[in-house]
Amino acid sequence: MTQAFDREAERFATIAKLSNTPSEARAALVDEYKRRSEEAFAPSTLRNYRQMSMNFRIWCDERGFQSEPPIEPKAVAAYVDFLGGKIRATTIELRLWAISEMHRAAFMPSPCRHRLVVLALKAAKRKYGAGVRQKPPLCKAEVLAAIDRLGSSRLEIRDKAVLWIATDSWCRASEIVALKVKDLIRQDDGASLLYIERSKTDQYGQGAYAFLSEAGTGAVLDWIDLAGLKSEDPILTKSQANARICSLDPLTITRIIKRCTGRRDVSAHSTRIGGVHDAFRIGCDLSSIMVAGRWSSPEMPARYGRRILATQSAAALVSKAVSEEIATSGE
Repeated sequence: MTQAFDREAERFATIAKLSNTPSEARAALVDEYKRRSEEAFAPSTLRNYRQMSMNFRIWCDERGFQSEPPIEPKAVAAYVDFLGGKIRATTIELRLWAISEMHRAAFMPSPCRHRLVVLALKAAKRKYGAGVRQKPPLCKAEVLAAIDRLGSSRLEIRDKAVLWIATDSWCRASEIVALKVKDLIRQDDGASLLYIERSKTDQYGQGAYAFLSEAGTGAVLDWIDLAGLKSEDPILTKSQANARICSLDPLTITRIIKRCTGRRDVSAHSTRIGGVHDAFRIGCDLSSIMVAGRWSSPEMPARYGRRILATQSAAALVSKAVSEEIATSGE
């Protein structure tokens, strides 16, 4: 507690010192912060930050609140009240992060730490809930059935490669589209490893590996040969023969999966969730599931698998055992 208090006191002391810095030096410092943040944050993070901060400024202007730092805590609390029930609690927290970042970039204290804002967020969670609606799982059997329905056209050969990578590797869409031909590492048993250079949870490029089965490897090699791809080219590109070779957009992976499976409720993440369901169903332990999906914490795979885990809980096992005992005694 003392350490946390000291860090907070140090932060405010730094801000107080900067507030007395001459305007020219302060402006130079703000410019340097902007430059360094653009180098430090992922492009998607910067895009989201700019969009969220712009939305907040527009909201403030429409309601007569000051839209540039320093922003009063009561304005931020009112913004949380406005968002409650319209977007998820986790998204509201992202919006608050953007507001905090607006103030950090100006070397000002964040109003999001104020008790009014904290209480507003708690009230929104209590009233509207804090749960995250999970995409439905897309398990391997259903993906393989979709692959079996595909023919041998150029588009379908590319789509087979997409589906195999998605169901075997449990990769996120952003990881799938970033794969290059050189990232396919063949193994002696006919299967392959996919080298994941960067990911959502590995922004600094420490790297990781994902699995690709023998059948999946064959499908990917068929596409690479057909498309004439070279080592530095992305594995998955547009299917047209004369198209420019470039990486697909992550949203395209979702569109391909929806088209091939005929399901409108799934996304590229559904194969990742489905992989967890399949793993729990056959009795894999949580640590092996974390390795397969490259999770550093058990929280997400446990959340993804909670439906399956409920069917394997003590209550489910007791119910099954008693039903079998009754059926046996009645024979």
